[in-house]
Formats: sequence, structure tokens, C-alpha cells
Amino acid sequence: MSGRLLEVAGLGLDLPDLAAKPVFGPAPRRTILRDVSFTLARGGALGVIGESGSGKSTLARALTLLFPPQRGRIVFDGVDVTALPAAQLPGYRVRLQLVFQDPMSSLNPRRRVGASVTQPLRALGRVSRAQADAAAAALLDRVGLAAELRHRYPHELSGGQRQRVGIARALAVQPQALIADEITSGLDVSAQARIVVLLGQLRRELGLSVIFISHDLSLVRSLCDDVLIMRGGEVVEQGAAAEVLASPRHPYTRALLDAIPLPVPDAGWLDR
Repeated sequence: MSGRLLEVAGLGLDLPDLAAKPVFGPAPRRTILRDVSFTLARGGALGVIGESGSGKSTLARALTLLFPPQRGRIVFDGVDVTALPAAQLPGYRVRLQLVFQDPMSSLNPRRRVGASVTQPLRALGRVSRAQADAAAAALLDRVGLAAELRHRYPHELSGGQRQRVGIARALAVQPQALIADEITSGLDVSAQARIVVLLGQLRRELGLSVIFISHDLSLVRSLCDDVLIMRGGEVVEQGAAAEVLASPRHPYTRALLDAIPLPVPDAGWLDR
């Protein structure tokens, strides 16, 4: 068995540019991802870093085939999934789950937490209505939430709790890999740290592979083995996280590192 769970080669994606759409006729297409290539090891964690608009979230949707790419290949567990027929997409997405950035928009506000967490299992016929409550309690416990929260609605939870519910829902189908798309961006610093610790625990305990999309280099440094730096839909630098973040070669990577606030303010900054 190969040590690589996911292999991406020359991935390219064009989407309609609605901002440039004429009054009559279709919108012109714009290249969003250009020649993206990388690998994800089994049980490994890959950090994807870049500014807003760099293509990070679009990459997540391309990998799950929500935005089917026009160019390149996606090989998952030895199988080329790039052009899977519609009937086989659910089986692939069970194995590669996506956790969205905003849980308030990805969770049904009219559905209790327990029902949201077990909805994938119900849809796949893996649990009965009678088994769903116990399954919800177990999944919430898996992500560090009290079982009684399954009776609440999303608006009754904190931001960190809602994000854990999103992770629990993704774990319900026992995926091999998890894509976490900016899931810490709306949280305070302590909640961000707890989510990263949780992802690290899931890696160790479940053998889960993780693609962690973020603009926070310190979080990526603490969680990920490898890193992918994106700008304008292209990969400008990649490699082992410790090496890339310690000795960046590309000017854009150096600019990202220079933008990190100093832990101790520079007393002479006013003189510059």
C-alpha cells in the first residue's frame, strides 16, 4: 500500500467570472486554479496557506469535486477520481470530507445538533432512528462536546462548539481524510488553539489525514508536516513545514512571515 493517500497533478479549474458578465450572453471564464500539484501522506497533515483570493477554498471544492476541474488528475487511494460519474461521487465524498468555514451557514438552523451530526448516517442508511441518538452522543464526545448538546440548536452554541459539531458531522461517516477550510478564522485565539489540538488528536487516534487551510502560519506550523503556499491560484512554494517556514525561498512566503506580529513590540518602530 502506498504511503500517499492523495496525489494531485497539474490541477486546473476555470469558473465563470460573474463580475464581468455582459448583459446578454454567458459570463466569460476565468482561471482560478493553475497547475496545482501536491501529495498528502496517509495520516499526514498538509497546510495550505495564502491570502484571501489565493484559491485555497476553491482548491478544497475542486478536491471534493464540488467544482470539477477541467485539467489535471486527482488520485485518491490509488484511484483516479477526477472524472467520476455522478453515481460514484457519494462514495468518494464519504472518504474525503469537507468542513466548511462558517458553521452557521453549513448547519441547518432549524435542526437540532444531534440530528445534524447523524444526518449523513441516516442518509446512507447506516443507523436507524432509534440508533441515531446514541450515535450523536458518541460523535459529540469524540470531538470534546457534552452529549446533552445534541438537543440544542446551532444558535445556542458558541462559535467553537459549532465548529466542533461540523467536525463531528464529517467524522460520522468515518472518512480517511478531512479538509478543514479556514475553520478557525472566526474564533478567538484560545478556541483556535483547541480546534488545532483536536485535529492533532484525531490524526493520532484515528489515523486521519488532514488538509488544513488557513492564513495563520502559527497554527499551520503547530499542526502540519508539510505546507503549500498559494498565490493567485498557483503554488509558489511547498515542502516540509519546518523547512519552508524557517527558510522560505519565495518572496511571497517571506512577505507572509514578515507580516506576523512580533511577540514583543519593537521599541524603535516609531523611529523608522
